[in-house]
Amino acid sequence: MIRSKVVDFPTAVAQVPDGAIVAISASSGLNTPDRTLQALGERFRASGRPRGLTLVMPISAGDMYGIRGMDHLAEPGLVARVVAGSYPSGPSSFEPPRMRAMIERNEVAAWNLPSGVIFDMLRDAAAKRPGVLTKVGMGTYVDPRLEGGRMNAAARPDIVRVVDFRGDEWLHFDNLPPQVGIVRGTTADENGNVSMEHEGAFLGNVEVALATRASGGVVIAQVKRVAARGSIPPQRVVVPSTLVDFVVVDPVQKQATEIDYDPALSGEVRRPDGSFDPVPFGPDKVIARRAAMELAHGDAVNLGFGISPLVPYVLIEEGLGDAVTWAIEQGAVGGVPAAGFPFGCAYNAEAIFPSAYQFTYFQAGAFDCGLLSFLEVGADGSVNVSRLGLRPHVTAGCGGFVDITARAPRLVLSGYFRAAGIELAIGDRKLAIVREGRFPKFVPQVEQVTFSGPRALAQGQRVSYVTERCVIELRGDGLTVVEVAPGIDVERDVVGQAACPLRIAPDLATMDARLFDPAPMGLDLLPPRRSRP
Repeated sequence: MIRSKVVDFPTAVAQVPDGAIVAISASSGLNTPDRTLQALGERFRASGRPRGLTLVMPISAGDMYGIRGMDHLAEPGLVARVVAGSYPSGPSSFEPPRMRAMIERNEVAAWNLPSGVIFDMLRDAAAKRPGVLTKVGMGTYVDPRLEGGRMNAAARPDIVRVVDFRGDEWLHFDNLPPQVGIVRGTTADENGNVSMEHEGAFLGNVEVALATRASGGVVIAQVKRVAARGSIPPQRVVVPSTLVDFVVVDPVQKQATEIDYDPALSGEVRRPDGSFDPVPFGPDKVIARRAAMELAHGDAVNLGFGISPLVPYVLIEEGLGDAVTWAIEQGAVGGVPAAGFPFGCAYNAEAIFPSAYQFTYFQAGAFDCGLLSFLEVGADGSVNVSRLGLRPHVTAGCGGFVDITARAPRLVLSGYFRAAGIELAIGDRKLAIVREGRFPKFVPQVEQVTFSGPRALAQGQRVSYVTERCVIELRGDGLTVVEVAPGIDVERDVVGQAACPLRIAPDLATMDARLFDPAPMGLDLLPPRRSRP
């Protein structure tokens, strides 16, 4: 009889040695093995061990709401390095999450790399290949000719370099083979088979476990409940027992931040279309509506943070809820992507795909359009979403943005034209600026290049920037205003309020007045981009 792998938390975290590379599968507050990370922090505070860990997380573990995720490990001496696709962020009015504060003080060496590339690093470590060779990140801050993904001065040596392969330039990312892998599921049997029936995403559990096993390391699986041997249907097992060493049980683990459990997020029930609240009318809805107008029937569309998550709800209100298929980096395909705390999940998903494969799909540019956001846009069309001035903790980092934008054939980037204190009024199907924002968002040069405008032009990508007052396109001769809102003077309110040159298209159009009316606008989408079976 195989001995049960179920142990208590102190026993499990006692397996983590000094200096270990620890890989964690999570996405902010989604699928985070929070109780295990808490136990590891408690062990360090009680004993001073383990020391000098390296944390590897394709997507963030933790959020801004208290000590969660990686913040359990934010202790001097416990963590030496962090390599993550995103990080817990916090509003500017709050203290930064503890790990972010340590990074800003150079107490922990930190890198922010594309989430999909980190998944690739784990897969290549699992196969004992010599690192990741890719063009994802070229021309962005991930490129070592800019910043090499480093978040602070302590981040040395480089883990990404430019190499020549068959006469072409590529980026090479070093693998980081983990000695400990921490994953989370819903149910484990006594042998250690793990299923994820209550989870909103599979994320990178398999990649973390495979890479750890290949390194001869220890895999800890946190679950909600334990079942008898052989009682989980084999097709439901996501992480097999051969990859799991210890199982720990947290019966009250949350499905996502502030979400105990919603079966519609894990695909166990379907929500009626009428249960989704319409988006309140205002400038955000205007921007989301205008972004939606760039979509075509039958499109496969990636959805990012910011205003973009409102677009699915706009389409539902317009009777177009099934007109496109959404694909989000955490793995949901189809359905209605969730906004707010459970972002990364989807209600009524058609499929829940492992994140690593979803990122392969994005990196190849195999989808039709990406709806994303911007913090800043540079004169060359480059975009910053990953760093904000003296308050870097306000942003989560690049996440999947670099992977998604690397080859996307069509990008629609949404945001306000100016920031900080802007006040707008909408009436009579027109827009009025009551008080202008203090800071321009169209600037000579972005603080950090998360998306390269010049590279997009060279690759033939189509890029638009949708704001409340205008629509701008990236063209070969510069940023070009192609539409302006009714009630807005293009010279005074657009060109005159940008900090970088903007061209005005000779055929400048007026944004559809229906965008500025509270009633449903009778929206239709573009014709299908390609024939489909």
